[in-house]
Parts: sequence; structure tokens; C-alpha cells
Amino acid sequence: MTHGDPVIRGDRGTRPAPGLDYTRHALGTIGRATLLAVLLAFFALPLLWLASAPFDTSPSITTSVPEFTLGNFRALLENPYALNSLRNSLIQAGGSAAIVVVLAALAAYALSRVRVPGRDALLYVLLLLSSVVTGTAAMVPLFELATRLNLVDTHLGVILTLSGGLLPAAIFILKDFMDGTPTSYEESARVFGASPLQILRHIVIPLVRPGLATIAVWAVANVWGSFLQPFILLRDPGKAPGAVILYTLYTEGGAPRLDLISAFSLVYSLPVVVMYVFVSRRYGFRFHGGIKR
Repeated sequence: MTHGDPVIRGDRGTRPAPGLDYTRHALGTIGRATLLAVLLAFFALPLLWLASAPFDTSPSITTSVPEFTLGNFRALLENPYALNSLRNSLIQAGGSAAIVVVLAALAAYALSRVRVPGRDALLYVLLLLSSVVTGTAAMVPLFELATRLNLVDTHLGVILTLSGGLLPAAIFILKDFMDGTPTSYEESARVFGASPLQILRHIVIPLVRPGLATIAVWAVANVWGSFLQPFILLRDPGKAPGAVILYTLYTEGGAPRLDLISAFSLVYSLPVVVMYVFVSRRYGFRFHGGIKR
């Protein structure tokens, strides 16, 4: 309290006047609201541009009221590789997600139920190596391996390369879900002669479906936006995914064609958004496993 602040003196000592408290509270509320508005505008402006630029006859890097047209999408349809790249992205993202979910579920279940010496240390080492040795750093040996296995210029080569980079983190996340499932159900099924794979399929998998859905969406989103591995491994433009084709939507002088880029970006982002909304409504995204006992 400064020397000039009005105070009220009483049995409980001195305290600021009520009007001063209201003023400080109002100023604090206005400050927080202003900061929130600035942050919201910072993140909303790119989305506003993505929503308006595809329908503008001459889009620019600034956000403005568009001169409505569908010509950008018609020009996109005339591109021989644009729509085909979406199919390639679906193949690569779906294949990678399937491999990651299946192998991660099997590995996470084994690591959760079998007491292996140094199990936790192994998981942390795998997670650390997958973060340090990224796809960029490992691209030269991966390309050499793909060449020797005749996987260059194939969807399978891209799927295996991307799946290998996602598996350590997927196993680490799914193990938490597996640890949270009660083992009493499995013991009852084992008494009636169920095999480990039957227990995994009919008991464990239904309990950890939110975790599997989370891993599937996470894998699809990572592969959907991947550029470097497909760009290096694929020679045929007809097999290139959307992230690579987006790189080709420039003029011969290197200037971006904002009309095609904005329209393709909108179309390219819709499948992931729809998948996220569907899975979120059906399962929800929770990075913790288990059920109520």
C-alpha cells in the first residue's frame, strides 16, 4: 500500500478502501481478458486464413474478405497428382497405423505381464533413442537398407520406415494402459483354457480400446504430415503423398501459388480432422489406462 492509498481503520487494523479493491480487480480482469484475446487472435488468424483463402480469387498472405470463387478447387482437380496424393496418404497412414497398433499392443502386453530384468530401463532407452535418433538423422542408413531390400519407390518401404520410428513411443504409451487393466479377468480365462492370444484379443483389447484409438490417431497424424521419408524414398510422383505434392505447388520461379496451396491445404486437412472428431466422440483421448475395479 502506497502513501496516498485511501484506507479504513478499525478494530482489525488498516485495510484498503473497498473501491480500491474493486478497481484493482477490474484492472486485473481486463488485463487477463486482453492477454487471452491477443493469444486467441494469434492462433485463430492462421485458421481464418485457411478457411477463407481457398475461396478467394486472389488470396494473399493477409486475411481479408474473400472474393468468392470455386475456381481454386477446379484448378486443383485439373492437377494430375493432387487428388491421387490423398489416396497415397491414406494408404501410407493407414498401413503405418495398423502396423504400429498391432505390434505396439503385442509388445506392450508382453512387457506389462512378463517380469523381464531391466524392463523399465529398456523402455526408457527405446523412447530416448527414438527421440534422439530421428528419421532425419537415420535417413542415410534407412535409404541404404531400403535399397538393398528393393523397397525404394514402394508404399511398403515408406510404411515400414515411418512405423519403425513411431513404435517405441507407442509401446511406452500403451504399456500404461495395459498396466491399468486388472489381471483377475485374465486369470479366470486362463483357468478355462484360453491361450495368451485369446486373452489378449477377447479380454485385454476391449479394455484398452481408448488407448488403441489414441495410438491410431497419433500414428495417422504423424504419417499424414510426414515429408522427408516419402520425398527421399519415392521416385514416382504418382505414389507421392499429399505432403510431398504440396511442395510442388509453386511456380517455375519458386513463388507459391497461394490459390492452389490454400485449396489443397484445406482438402488435405479435412480427413485428419474428421477422424479426430469421430474417435474423440467414440472413445475420448486419455493418456491413462485402467477401468474401475
